[in-house]
Order: sequence, then structure tokens, then C-alpha cells
Amino acid sequence: MRGYIHNVDKKRLLIMIIGNVFLGMGISIFKLSGMGNDPFSGMAMALAESVGITYANFLILLNLLLFVIEFITGRKFIGVGTFVNAILLGYIATFFHNNWLSLFGEPHLLWQRVVIVAIGVVVCSFGVSLYQTSKVGVAPYDSLSLIMRENFPKISYFWHRMFTDALCALICFLAGGIVGLGTLVSALGLGPIIHFFDVNFTEKLLAKRRTN
Repeated sequence: MRGYIHNVDKKRLLIMIIGNVFLGMGISIFKLSGMGNDPFSGMAMALAESVGITYANFLILLNLLLFVIEFITGRKFIGVGTFVNAILLGYIATFFHNNWLSLFGEPHLLWQRVVIVAIGVVVCSFGVSLYQTSKVGVAPYDSLSLIMRENFPKISYFWHRMFTDALCALICFLAGGIVGLGTLVSALGLGPIIHFFDVNFTEKLLAKRRTN
């Protein structure tokens, strides 16, 4: 593991950690809406509930399985960010979700849920922008579509990602999870907002180091 985390740029490391915090916050906001989460998180939550394990602990087990695939077929995508995301993201999301419930309780009106989904989209997109653009390691699930793109380059990354997200959404539905507006928006709407944050914030933030 030491080989994957030595000589990591401290600024990129900090940005990656902050990105995972915002990503976990976004996942917790989606969950609070009760209208579905991003496909992978929704699937993990549904399966965790089915087997009677907490989401955070189940996510580590699931990421361990996916990490084996990443290690064998996409080792170059592994970095310190891989481990931070795989181990801590579930606990970050759980922490924020518990605090939202304590502070605000569950939303009951439809307009409240829709507003919460909209907030979740922005927060998640910001977190993903920070975490991915820092380029210090890709989460096990996120690496799957990248690995697929390398093995089937004639198919664009968009369709590889759509396939993995659609499969997760199907498993989530079959496991009794919520597949709704939040799921649809996460699968289709995050990309443009992530790109917006990449161009207008994260890339500029990372570029500042090179000018000093």
C-alpha cells in the first residue's frame, strides 16, 4: 500500500479528502430526500438493509470485492484516494444523514423532497469534482467504467458508465431499494454540473500551485 500513497502532493491530497467529505454529504442529502440515491450508493444501501448490515460497513465489504477487480485489471487507477473513498465514504454519509435527521427530521412535502434532491445534486457534483480532479486514486466502483473503456475503446466512457449505473439501479430495485428522481438525476444530471465545477473551480484551484 505504501507504494500507492508515497510522494502524494499534499494539496491534491487535501482536495481529495475535502471532495470525499462533500460527496458523503451529498449522498446523505439524497438519502434524506427519500427519492432515491445515486445508483451505486442506492444499491449498497438496499443490499445492506437486506442482509442486516449497516450501510457503512457493507460499503467497505463491497468496495473490497471491487478493489480486487481494480487491483487485477486497473492497478494504475489505485491511489490514496481509492482507500479514502472505499473506507471512509460510508461513515461520512452516515454521519451527515444522522445529523440531518436530528436537525430537520424527515421531509414530508413533495416540494421539500425535490428541493433536497436539487441540493444533493450540487453538493455531490462539487464533491466528485474535487475528488476526481485531484487525481490521487479512483474509487473501486468508479474504476470499473474506466477499465471497461480501456478494454472496449470503441465504446465511449459515457455508455460504460451508463451500463454500470443502470446495473446498480436494477439491483437496487430488485433488493427493495428506492429508485426515483434522485436516482435518475444522479445517473444523468451529475456530469454537466461536475464539468462546470471542474472548469470554474477545481482546475483553477489546482493550477494555483503551479504559478507559485
